Amino acid sequence: MTMLDEIEFNHIQLDQHGPLAVLTVNRPKALNALNADTLAEISAALDAVVDVPEIGALIVTGGGDRAFVAGADISELAELEDVYQGRELALAGQDVMQTVANLPIPTIAAVNGFALGGGLELALACDVRVASPGAKLGLPEVSLGLIPGFGGTQRLARLVGAGPALDLMLTGRQMAAEEALRLGLVNYVADDPLQKAREVAEQMVRHAPIALSLVKEAVRRGLDTSLEAGLEIEADLFGMLVATKDFREGTSAFLAKRKPEFQGE
Repeated sequence: MTMLDEIEFNHIQLDQHGPLAVLTVNRPKALNALNADTLAEISAALDAVVDVPEIGALIVTGGGDRAFVAGADISELAELEDVYQGRELALAGQDVMQTVANLPIPTIAAVNGFALGGGLELALACDVRVASPGAKLGLPEVSLGLIPGFGGTQRLARLVGAGPALDLMLTGRQMAAEEALRLGLVNYVADDPLQKAREVAEQMVRHAPIALSLVKEAVRRGLDTSLEAGLEIEADLFGMLVATKDFREGTSAFLAKRKPEFQGE
């Protein structure tokens, strides 16, 4: 058994398949809604994944066949009583999503069914999204008298632009997978999103781990600054990679017409 297989959770499942980790939100009777305990378990699982050097990519999906994550747990939301409690819940959810976004390895959301509210926010925190043909995506918080609080107002607008993001959030409507694909909200639509996510992840982990990590860092940091500053970040990270053993291995393998053997060094 691997280190990941030895960890027990109540609301999620964490498995390792070679260099891939699969985190499954597993509350199918509640359509995998995110309550406080589930968020805490996701956070613990992310810490565990980072501690296993062999893991090169993480796939996030939902248990059952109806939902990825249908949103936050409404019964818990209904118990919020004041500004402080609301803000603390938003910050806690944002912290989990930020941890997903900042992982040094590629992350892929396999969206099987509903990805609403906090569920879509979890998918948005991943690097790539694969949706089933029947998936429904949305941020319907206005129907509850709320706004997205786990990063949705910020990540969705950055991903698809302010206009489409505001349309989805102000109407509260559910978007079909094909429309999400056209907008760039999802990257692939596949009958078996988990299998497609694995195929994409396997393609990613064949490459140099440090390069994968720094691609993510360059994009993440660049989005928060000007083009000129972003280009400086890119040049700095490019220079760092030239000093790695993986760069030497990659270029040597290319010239020798063989497959590279990257070590993450």
